[in-house]
Amino acid sequence: MDNNSKHVREPLVHLTRRLNVSARFAWLIRIGAFVLSILVCCLVSCLLSGKVSFGFFFKHLFEGAFGSGMLVRALLRDLSILLLLALAVTPCFEMRYWNIGGEGQAMMGAFGCALIVSYTSGKMPVWGTIVLSFVTALVMAVIWAVIPALFKAKWNTNETLLTLMFNYIAICLGAYLIKKVVPMGTGILNFDSGTLSSLGSGDFWIIVSAAVVMTVVMFVYQKYSKHGYEISVVGEAPNTARYVGINTKRVVVRTLFLCGLISGLVGFLLVSVKDASFLSDSTMQSTVAGRGFTAVLISWLAHFHPLAMVLTSFLVVFITRGATQVGNMARLGNSYAGMMVGIFFFFIIATEFFINFKIHFRPKAEKKPHETAPTEPEQKPVARDPE
Repeated sequence: MDNNSKHVREPLVHLTRRLNVSARFAWLIRIGAFVLSILVCCLVSCLLSGKVSFGFFFKHLFEGAFGSGMLVRALLRDLSILLLLALAVTPCFEMRYWNIGGEGQAMMGAFGCALIVSYTSGKMPVWGTIVLSFVTALVMAVIWAVIPALFKAKWNTNETLLTLMFNYIAICLGAYLIKKVVPMGTGILNFDSGTLSSLGSGDFWIIVSAAVVMTVVMFVYQKYSKHGYEISVVGEAPNTARYVGINTKRVVVRTLFLCGLISGLVGFLLVSVKDASFLSDSTMQSTVAGRGFTAVLISWLAHFHPLAMVLTSFLVVFITRGATQVGNMARLGNSYAGMMVGIFFFFIIATEFFINFKIHFRPKAEKKPHETAPTEPEQKPVARDPE
């Protein structure tokens, strides 16, 4: 044996990628992670407050989401808004264009709607104000989405940083509008006329119908249209896309145009249908209220599948509304619901890791018998011949 050779020890833990993972196995892991996240949320709640027991937690968790018909309608309405924002960013992610600007794009849609309602309400017919505010919301959101796309196509800029910064610019523009319209106000614009909500109580059906229609349209667009095929090719193999004649720059701009349209629709629904108000201030509170950032996780966890996003959106809204009820009844503070959603996301994201990778531990080394030095054979005395 060479004295200079070194004994190489295997690492204690190493990972291998799972191949041919079955759908049944993946869903069992996801369901187990969801159940475990709820149990951990319950345990944390019990530790935070002596008032919370297991029965108290689960009772108010489900009451906050399904306790009455009004709460169920509110859950479906919030689900629809979150789903629409997830649908808006999904084509971008499938194209590997990391658009983190859904929050700002929806905010600019809300800004355009609030701008028109503020300055035209009472000066023109109500339906004229509604139509003009709808068109303005779409245009503003499209502009906000296409500007980073043009920079990406022309100079190959980092779209993640650019779209992220555009979120905060949109919030500041909204705060400027409020200060301009009501300099001495409370930081929120309330609209008594010029919105769809002022015409009747059909806000629930309008929002839910828009989410259903857009989900079906996005599913067909991704799976069966030429544009959807080009998006997938550009995302998976951009060099191949250029080789077969796909104009990748045009695909990027076109996809962000579509993203802006859906985000603008969300902004219009929030201002003109759901809230009949517009909020934006320097503390980064806004009408969109962070839903654009949550939608990024919704889309990613559903693997960019529109129908699967319905389930992931429902789970997030269910935990948010249920945890809010638990927090209110136990007086755990305003940040309690956000913490519970964070625990849920932690477990679900970890689930994707265990679905795709397998952990191996170093086996214990077998004990070898001690080696003993060979003994020399005994020498027999040699008999001498007598003289």
